[in-house]
Amino acid sequence: MDSQLWERLWRSAGIQFVVLFVVASVIYSDQPKVGASTSDLVSFYDGDRTRILIATVIFGLGVLNLLWFGAALRSVLHDAGQGGWGAAATASSATLGGFFFVVTTVGAALASSIAGSGNTSATSGLNDFAWAGFVMASFPAAMFVMSGAFGLWRAGIISNRFFGAGVTAVVLVLLGGTTWASNGFWAPDGAYSRFISPAIGLLWIAVISGLLTARSSSTTRAPERAPAPAP
Repeated sequence: MDSQLWERLWRSAGIQFVVLFVVASVIYSDQPKVGASTSDLVSFYDGDRTRILIATVIFGLGVLNLLWFGAALRSVLHDAGQGGWGAAATASSATLGGFFFVVTTVGAALASSIAGSGNTSATSGLNDFAWAGFVMASFPAAMFVMSGAFGLWRAGIISNRFFGAGVTAVVLVLLGGTTWASNGFWAPDGAYSRFISPAIGLLWIAVISGLLTARSSSTTRAPERAPAPAP
């Protein structure tokens, strides 16, 4: 396995993260909403314990790929003379991965023992904490999108139109951090926080990862031929 293959794997880690995140989310299913009843919480976390723990493992692999992709984006930006934006990509991807790790750990702890122990207060509180953590993850997610959009644009790797799409994605993802309504569309467990904001962030990561992977392939040099012997 040569360095060029590793480089492609490194840059395509964003796509791998998106795939793993979607698969894990489907397996994990719909988490009980904020303030859910005790019966709903126990039924979900204790009744579907095996499914949640399987999803936890896949989420963990997704976090690893997110961090790997953050490092790849940082390397590309550093090589392009945009070290500041590269540092922002590293910091934001690590923070975002940390949020995902904490939220996933909470779900795993509830499924493995807490929900089945009869401690309803802890179960309800941790479930609500997970929703709050998901909302707060919008801030490092927006910074990660921003570091890629601004850094790659300043480096001349993406066009002005692509940059405009990136700025729009930053704003839409950042709005996910304002979803604190008591209920409805703009609540932590509402449609915007659960589906729209994450979908925009995931789409951006997948597109940038694909762009960097294609760029890596196009810049791969063919082996140089030995010079022909003199007559």
